[in-house]
Amino acid sequence: MKIFFLRLVILFIGLTIAHLGVSFFLLADLGSDPFNVMIQGLFRTEQQLFSFEFATHGRIHMLISFLIIVVLLFTDKSYIKTGTLICMFCGGPIIDFFNYILGPIVEPFMNLPFRVFINIVGCAILAYGMTIVIKSKAGTGPNDLVALVISEKSKKSFAPVRICVDIIFAAIGFALGGTLGIGTVICAFIVGPVAGIFLPYNEKLINRIIRNFDK
Repeated sequence: MKIFFLRLVILFIGLTIAHLGVSFFLLADLGSDPFNVMIQGLFRTEQQLFSFEFATHGRIHMLISFLIIVVLLFTDKSYIKTGTLICMFCGGPIIDFFNYILGPIVEPFMNLPFRVFINIVGCAILAYGMTIVIKSKAGTGPNDLVALVISEKSKKSFAPVRICVDIIFAAIGFALGGTLGIGTVICAFIVGPVAGIFLPYNEKLINRIIRNFDK
């Protein structure tokens, strides 16, 4: 049981790191990561059509994550774990929290070079945090599960599958009014390969942490 809770702690740390990266993308406004371009497009479409006061980027994120989990319940329940639910409920609020905290801090420096810089940094942070979540083996975020499930079911390498899934997310988001820019292109073609590099490294690191904790 203590190992189970340790894995959940590791997952939450990875989730927080990954969504810090997402917040950098959103603040740079050069185009978010592909999944959040889709969320941004859905949020902006909702604001234009309905303008519900309770709707935020983070809450739309939670709703789409929930829908992905529902689909997986009817396809392969084995991918849905406790950590998946944590990602669903906590991912959106973490993004809203970082946007609220970091917005006033970075706003005075938002010239183009700085925006490009924080976008690249966000890309690296997202990739690193995502691999911690995956290798915690406590569950994976619903948006990351899309590429992971397709990769494992098709027996294809994770990196190219992630690129294809990201392109689809970005295309849907752009069609709905999300900001598609150089940052999105960087993320679509960089996060997958960078995550592929970090995955084995973080697997070894997390296994070492768990072995030491279990002694």
